[in-house]
Amino acid sequence: MRPVLTRPQAPAGEHRTPGRWLLPAGLGAFALALGLYVIYTVIHPKSFTMDPVDLAVYRSGGLIVRHVRPLYDPRLAAPLYDWVGYGKLHLPFTYTPFAAIVFAVISFVPWWLSQQLSVAVDILALLTALWLTLGGLGYRRDSTRLGVTLLGAAAVFWTEPVLRTIYLGQVNLVLMALIIWDLCQPDTSRTRWWKGFGTGVAAGIKLVPLIFIPYLLLARKFRQAAMACAGFAFTVLLGFVILPQDSTKWWFDGLFVQGGRTGFTGWAGNQSLDGLITRLAGSVNGAKPAWIAVAVLVAAIGVTGAALLDRKGYLLPGLLMAALTGLLVSPISWDHHWVWIAPGALVAAHYATRAAKRHDTKAAWGLGILAAGTVAWFGAWPARLFTVKLNLGNDSLGLLWIPRNTNPVYYQWYGDRPRFTEYHWHGLALIAGNAYVLAGLALFGLLLALSLLLPQPTKEHDDEPGRTRARSQGSLRGRLRLPAA
Repeated sequence: MRPVLTRPQAPAGEHRTPGRWLLPAGLGAFALALGLYVIYTVIHPKSFTMDPVDLAVYRSGGLIVRHVRPLYDPRLAAPLYDWVGYGKLHLPFTYTPFAAIVFAVISFVPWWLSQQLSVAVDILALLTALWLTLGGLGYRRDSTRLGVTLLGAAAVFWTEPVLRTIYLGQVNLVLMALIIWDLCQPDTSRTRWWKGFGTGVAAGIKLVPLIFIPYLLLARKFRQAAMACAGFAFTVLLGFVILPQDSTKWWFDGLFVQGGRTGFTGWAGNQSLDGLITRLAGSVNGAKPAWIAVAVLVAAIGVTGAALLDRKGYLLPGLLMAALTGLLVSPISWDHHWVWIAPGALVAAHYATRAAKRHDTKAAWGLGILAAGTVAWFGAWPARLFTVKLNLGNDSLGLLWIPRNTNPVYYQWYGDRPRFTEYHWHGLALIAGNAYVLAGLALFGLLLALSLLLPQPTKEHDDEPGRTRARSQGSLRGRLRLPAA
């Protein structure tokens, strides 16, 4: 069997020829996408466009760190984690002590202003992540790269994970941009000895980025893995220095492994393997043994496949596979955590364009369909197109919210119950209600196949003009190619 994908021998800088139309097209497309969002916010009540409960939890955690009453209660053993929670749902602070320290900065900003800044920062983080993704693919800092960034942002802006992140005031886009920036830095400069540290800091805010450490180790990027460990250790130590009681409870009392503390793991919004297995098993506790076994297997296969892609010179596909593995094996991967589909769609579109320029029709169509299909599958489709009964209030956007789902407060009130709606899905509801995790498994299989079928880099490829060795940033200028039948 011939490899599905092979390296072409393209002259250096092949894709640097700027298309004059790219920048104006990108500006126009992104202005249209952003303009439609502005119109949407103007003609709808705020409940349709933003309910920043997560931002409020961040801010509350920051106020507790600053000892601002009444949120801060000095009588509590661990004021941050013994806090009663935010709003009617009593949402607890479920992040690390270091995250609360970071959010203390946010708490200085007035509440009305922090909501507006959150939207602006999320949009900027999306643009930054896509810009950095193109840098990882070998694009220069020019008008072509800016145009492609804007076109990509316009395409993915109206996806459910992106809009849901903006809606809740989440930090997913910021953390994703931080990780891509950190791991896509060139390896050739001695001034970047700290590469990997930013990924460790991101893991210090949300633990899922820890998946990148075994990926870096297997990719033989030992210095980067060590710096990621150092960055994470720094966040833990800083937490103990500033919040010793809360850090003790978080790390030594096991709060960090209590996924159920964030809510009902079987809820439709949890698009992880744990969520899928819980819904199929009909019980939170009954699903745990199967989930642990599956998660360990998927994690081992995922980081190995990601490392293989990286070692063969495909840094971005490897990085994206590691991120996808983290989404699948994490006990909680809410719908808004799936913002990684944004750079994923851009990478697929990039390789589709490369294939089209080589007149490789099969590869161009296949990768183009993958890019467009990703955007469509994760699109923010109004639930009213499919049902008259809204399942998530006014924010019912995306295929995910077509089936009925359990009111999250019921799990807090009654605990796990066999009557919960997700346990009784059948037919199309099982597909729509598990849309993200099913798509993630399909992408996981595709990336795993590529990691095995792609050829090892040869000395001939490494010695091409303008190309560095496979373990370095520049090797990503290799193009995906489907050979002729």
